[in-house]
Amino acid sequence: MAKQLFNSTEKSNFILNMTEEKYSSLASKGLIAACLMTSIATAIPEITSENMYSVSAAGLAVSGVICMILALIGLVKKYITGKALIPVCAFGAMLLLAIISSLTSYDLVISLYGYTGRGEGLLALIFYFSFFVTATAIKRESAIDSLITAVICTGALNSVWSLIQIFTGKLGQYSYVSIESKINAASGLCQSPIFLAMVLSLSVVAALFGFMTARKKLHRILCIICLCLFSFVLVFTYSIVGTFALIFGVVTSVAMTIATKSPKVKMASAAAIIVPAILGIVLVNAGMIGNIQSYRLYDGRILWWADSYYRISASGEPDTSIVDLDDSFGIYSTLNHKTMNIISQDPLTGTGPDQLVYPQLYTSASISGEEDADVNDIVAANKGTFDKVYNEFLYTAATRGVLSAVALGIIFVAVIALAISGMKRRVSNKAIGLGFMVICGILVLMIGVSNITFSPIFWSIAGASCKLSQLDRRHVDAR
Repeated sequence: MAKQLFNSTEKSNFILNMTEEKYSSLASKGLIAACLMTSIATAIPEITSENMYSVSAAGLAVSGVICMILALIGLVKKYITGKALIPVCAFGAMLLLAIISSLTSYDLVISLYGYTGRGEGLLALIFYFSFFVTATAIKRESAIDSLITAVICTGALNSVWSLIQIFTGKLGQYSYVSIESKINAASGLCQSPIFLAMVLSLSVVAALFGFMTARKKLHRILCIICLCLFSFVLVFTYSIVGTFALIFGVVTSVAMTIATKSPKVKMASAAAIIVPAILGIVLVNAGMIGNIQSYRLYDGRILWWADSYYRISASGEPDTSIVDLDDSFGIYSTLNHKTMNIISQDPLTGTGPDQLVYPQLYTSASISGEEDADVNDIVAANKGTFDKVYNEFLYTAATRGVLSAVALGIIFVAVIALAISGMKRRVSNKAIGLGFMVICGILVLMIGVSNITFSPIFWSIAGASCKLSQLDRRHVDAR
């Protein structure tokens, strides 16, 4: 007999009567939305060429609200158990610290919603927590199948869009990285080439796993095609993250072949990464892309000038008398050093979510001299300022306090430990696939930074890995 509350109907008490299978089915749909919605929503500003990136945040909100409900159900039904409670509690602590940081921040509204064009305020953190909890509450392997497929599909959607940007220079914001240099950098629907590289790093591992373990020939063929596509596009992110993703993919192709006990011939999947990447570099060196004649990295010009300053006015114009935008490693070193100085000013609560630029401002007037100008104009007038540091630990410590960074470290350690445990126990090959994806994501966050396209995917994968590592074989569906 179905459970009911007082005189209510069975339909109105669906939470009480929800089975594990039903929950996993709903959670699967919510996590698919988490992977895809932000990219789909970003198509609007890219097509219109208008600065409407708040629409992207709206895409995150749609999937976020869905998973907030699902996360609450998972907590009520006590689907989160065992060692998975450690990262969940650490994430909850990090969220609480973010609330405190918001209350002491420079701008409470930005703390809540995030800076215009970034959207990584307190609400985004709540959504990430919801994705993580929802994935951690899944109790059926079939839902994890759908999540891995969604990661591949997200990569494919962004890569196909990127091909248009690479070969035509349209439907994107990164054709030029200076007045003279047209490079047709690929950003897909991720808002930045570096953010695209972060997303594709996960998609590469997911496609490799699909190729290694899929039983259907068509599935394996589609995975290897996607792998070639991802690798080709990664070259045109012109970034250190993109280079890392390619190298990690090659290493993973060997490691995953051994871990999944696949035929050694499948190590040849590394060629599906190497050959397209070489082809992309050859096209650039042959003068067939943009107006450049040789391939190199453009991290500094992309992350500081083209993205933060030019696209959304989240920072001031880089001061080229102090920094060399063509020195990628030097740019990252400069950002890290300056961020550590910012951390020392307020180590307990930080600047407030998404407000790294605020303590750097030295004038309240816009470029035109108006004292009551829009915040974006004021920020853009402060030359040499920046809004992102590409190291998630430093960024978290600077914006939400050192204790938040410690909580993040606990989450990462716990997630990696659970992922490795699942890989060793071999409760399912998917534990191996998710394990490699989690490791890749955490490493990428050491040279990248959280953003509303990558983070929903990463936290969904991390949560699913935590859960799968603890399932008994009797809870795992037959493939």
